[in-house]
Amino acid sequence: MKRLLIAIACLVFLGASALAQSADEPASRDDVILFLRTMHSHDMFQRTMAVQSQSMQQLFHDQILKDQGKLPPDFEATMKKAMDDLVKNMPVDEIVQTSIPVYQKHFTKSEIEAMTAFYSSPVGQKVLEELPVVMQEVMKAAMPILSKYLSEWKERMDQEVKQMEKDSPAAAPAPASRN
Repeated sequence: MKRLLIAIACLVFLGASALAQSADEPASRDDVILFLRTMHSHDMFQRTMAVQSQSMQQLFHDQILKDQGKLPPDFEATMKKAMDDLVKNMPVDEIVQTSIPVYQKHFTKSEIEAMTAFYSSPVGQKVLEELPVVMQEVMKAAMPILSKYLSEWKERMDQEVKQMEKDSPAAAPAPASRN
């Protein structure tokens, strides 16, 4: 009986040690690639950019209208074409490739495997499907708050710059150079 308990204790210790080691094992390039494929990272990035381009287009629209009081006659068509071109020509594959070592740096093999399992599930797939639209709606809802905040921040910065100019001694003329 004593030998059985010792054997079980050794197995538990070795098992816990093996689990601890695998938890700290770095994610391989293939682990991350599988995760990124599971997340449909290429498509997700393009969809997110397409959705965000609509928000950026509205932001440019509002800013030009605020600054100039009116928009150029062909603004909407020109801006839509520019944003479509931006999204279409985005180097998504290169960006995805550069993300692999970043994921390897921040996540272990077991963490990547757990995330892959989640995003493979029906709920994970729904998250991936809905996330770009959710982000767009959040940005739209947050835009008035951000606009107000940025406007107030810009006002404070303008005041601080004016105060710094007032407080700083007048710049002395630069000495004439001798040649």
